[in-house]
Amino acid sequence: MKLFSRLYVLVMQWARHKYAPWYLAITAFIESVFWPIPVDVMLAPMALGKPRRAWHYAALATLFSVLGALVGYLLGYALWEPVVQPLVASVGYEDKIAVAEQWFQQWGIWVIFIASFTPIPYKVFTVTAGLLQMALLPFIVTSLIGRGMRFFLVAGLMRWGGEKMERKLMHYVDVLGWLCMGLAVVAYFWFSR
Repeated sequence: MKLFSRLYVLVMQWARHKYAPWYLAITAFIESVFWPIPVDVMLAPMALGKPRRAWHYAALATLFSVLGALVGYLLGYALWEPVVQPLVASVGYEDKIAVAEQWFQQWGIWVIFIASFTPIPYKVFTVTAGLLQMALLPFIVTSLIGRGMRFFLVAGLMRWGGEKMERKLMHYVDVLGWLCMGLAVVAYFWFSR
């Protein structure tokens, strides 16, 4: 079934759209607060579609992701009980916040770096950092470093791969898409035990 190759063509068209940088900035911002789709889904095709702009896109994603992280931090810091806690309860994320709190106690500031660089849901840790009243300057600096490393790595790989990578990706996109879907299902059942 060629579902992902059709999506890939559509995403590449969006990535070359004149307003794509605005979409990237908005996606990066809201992903740090509540959006479940990672920024890489938009950044990678944009960097692949316009390799000369890859560093610009990575910087844009980093800046707006950290600005969104500040909103997440403020929500946890100032609006936990009246706004955030009821939302967290309504979507069943209490256990994720509890795990985040435990990780903060165990690893301190390193948990922000790990969450900002890896596919771990960064938004959970931005809100939890505010809830636990983490020092703001280290939060910002660590977020800038982690998010910057991640986004510049993605943009760099796409720039380095160029058209050759785009052709290879188009060839294997359906296999990779179904593989990722399978891994997501396995991860869901593994972590919800």
